[in-house]
Amino acid sequence: MNRGVSIVTVTLDESHVGTRLDRALADAAPDLSRERIKALLAEGAVTRADGAPVGNASAKVLAPAVLHIALPPPLPLENEAQALPLVIAYEDEHLIVVDKPAGMVVHPASGNPDGTLVNALLHHCAGQLSGIGGVARPGIVHRIDKDTSGLIVVAKTDVAHEGLARQFFDHSIDRIYHAIVAGHPIPPAGTIDAPLARSTTNRKKIAVVGEGRGKRAVTHFRTLEALSGASLVECRLETGRTHQVRVHMAHIGHPLLGDPVYGRSRASLTSTLKSIGFARQALHATRLGFIHPVRGKSVAFDSVLPEDMQELFTRLRT
Repeated sequence: MNRGVSIVTVTLDESHVGTRLDRALADAAPDLSRERIKALLAEGAVTRADGAPVGNASAKVLAPAVLHIALPPPLPLENEAQALPLVIAYEDEHLIVVDKPAGMVVHPASGNPDGTLVNALLHHCAGQLSGIGGVARPGIVHRIDKDTSGLIVVAKTDVAHEGLARQFFDHSIDRIYHAIVAGHPIPPAGTIDAPLARSTTNRKKIAVVGEGRGKRAVTHFRTLEALSGASLVECRLETGRTHQVRVHMAHIGHPLLGDPVYGRSRASLTSTLKSIGFARQALHATRLGFIHPVRGKSVAFDSVLPEDMQELFTRLRT
């Protein structure tokens, strides 16, 4: 094995049978983009347990399998380290948990070349971040939307990255969000089990689709407090799909206040949002719990509602 190469072991289960290999690998290894997986397949970096290379990205998965992906050492980081303010909930030599403010993008991308969480962490951690996510996304195991605030964990080492990614894939991460939604859910608590996929009419949106399509998505919700025309709701994620809370709550008729994509509110609520300058989805990642990937101990972190959501909550409460 070349020096510096790390091996990621990926398990393709029954749900991947019949799916294109590159798509199945991207689903099973969410920290790797589909395009990067295609390149690794073409390079012969994906092998079976016996060492035989698997190189056809378009081939269908015929049966459950365990594959190994050889990741070359990361290239020198091209993103700029920037001294941006960070609220650190926890940090050790393996990982860091950040309480991300609304408005901060997680990693550089088109339209957001800098000023991101990655830029801030490159400065704070002096470049010590896992290389599994590639040059653009060092250390990034999962993401939360730009205008969602709250807790996110970032890996400093490849070992921590692989251990955390495995827990996200197994849906064993404890993730709780607090949201302020329009109306009062009836019943006040329940489970939304509705698969999600990219919208066929608007590629920037995620939509609930029929059984057999998309990825299974499950959200457990309960009303914490009824407000004036709205509710403070706790959402516990069983799965973690893109825009899951936003789409699921809109799907049952209670979209998040301030959501520019999935939201729709009556005039009185819109007036309240404008009066306090609230211009984002009212969503906060309030709890993050997992098994420490190196120390093996259960850890959990909590974050209170940020000032803007607290102001909205207080206004609707009175």
